[in-house]
Amino acid sequence: MDVQKIREVIRRRNETHDEYDYGVEMCDKEEIQILSEDIPSTINYLQNQCTADEFFWISEIIDDLAAETQSREIVECYKNLGKKYPDMAKTFNFSGCVKYAEAALGEDANV
Repeated sequence: MDVQKIREVIRRRNETHDEYDYGVEMCDKEEIQILSEDIPSTINYLQNQCTADEFFWISEIIDDLAAETQSREIVECYKNLGKKYPDMAKTFNFSGCVKYAEAALGEDANV
């Protein structure tokens, strides 16, 4: 996974107005594509390099990322980010994001 590439997409998403649906959707799709390319390196990124701000933006797509990858480990890493950045997790519906991500795994989730 290309960390600089995901950071660039997150920067663009941050600069995209929430009401510009097409722009938001394009950023979301690109984030999911980058994060789902190489699950082990994505897990490494989430565990060791993901910033609080990046955690916030990944929260927008965590359920779609979980559905795309079917990786329980990615969801667990995401949950750990909530513990690592509790102040940031309080700024949005973190528990809802976790709930939807876990639901997206279904019963055939990879560990």
